[in-house]
Formats: sequence, C-alpha cells, structure tokens
Amino acid sequence: MINDALKDAEGRMKASIQALENDLSAIRTGRASPALVENLPVEYYGTPTPLLQLATISVPEPRSLLIKPYDASSLKDVERAIQVSDLGLTPNNDGKSIRLNLPPLTEERRKDLAKVVQSRLEEARVSVRNVRRDTIKEMREYEDEKLISEDDMKRGEDDTQKLTDRMVEEINEIGERKEKEIMEV
Repeated sequence: MINDALKDAEGRMKASIQALENDLSAIRTGRASPALVENLPVEYYGTPTPLLQLATISVPEPRSLLIKPYDASSLKDVERAIQVSDLGLTPNNDGKSIRLNLPPLTEERRKDLAKVVQSRLEEARVSVRNVRRDTIKEMREYEDEKLISEDDMKRGEDDTQKLTDRMVEEINEIGERKEKEIMEV
C-alpha cells in the first residue's frame, strides 16, 4: 500500500516537473526557439487552437522564426494572436508566411525573465509539496484504518520526504539551467 502511494506520488511530482519544463520552454532566451510560440492560442474558426496545429514553425536564423500556416486564410488570425500575446514581438507578414525577428534582450529584460523563472520554480515546488502532503495524509488514513503499522507509517513518511527532496533538487537544477540560458549574452 505504501509503495503504491509512493509510486502515485512520484508520478504526480514528475508531472509537475514536466509542466514546469513546458512552461519554461516558452520563456524567451537570446536564441529563437519554436517553443516560444508553438502553444500560442490562435482564434481559428471561433476556437482557440495552438499555433503548432495551424502552421509549421522553423528557425531560419538564430534570431528569427518563420511561421507558415497550412491554411493561407488563417494568416491574419495567426498575426493577430502574436500581436495580442505578451511576447512583445512584431510579426512581419509577406502574404504567405510570418517572420518574427527577436531583438536582443536588454539586461533589464533578462532580470525580469529571471524573476518570472523564479516564480514558476516556486509554483512547481509548491505543487510537489502538495503531493507530499496528500500522500502523507493518505498514509495516515491507512494507519487509522489499521491497514499499516506505525513503523510502516514512519518509513512511508521518510520515503515520501526523500522523494520530495529529490524532486525539489531536480526543480532547482532546471531553474539554474534556465537562468544561465537567459543571462547568457
């Protein structure tokens, strides 16, 4: 029972880390990356659709993105979605595709992005700690129902804490890598 609870907890913690990595991939660094815009919601026939499903996104040069919609009629919708997003980029429309030129990041903007990364990391840590809390609560219920002994409960709590510490350390490493990437000129 404890092993099942720990496996469930580990799966949920890893899902939190995966969500963090997806979230951080959209935070801009000095280089152009398709991840910057691929999840951008585009209003397509009245439905918000991720840009990735509507167009090919390529990186022709280190500081630019090229977006070619599959359906030429969606070009205006894609352009509008980029303009209203918080990316701070101006789309250049040539009638068939959209080119996004990424200006170099200023020192101030880099520091702002680093703060955003820190807040996302803290959200992920909180998520992992919530999973720990739920798992320990579940184990306490097992103990109350006399399904596990007090010793098993203590061992389960220790294992849950070790798992939590390992996941928080992984989150910290991801954060350090992303900050280093952002601050790199």
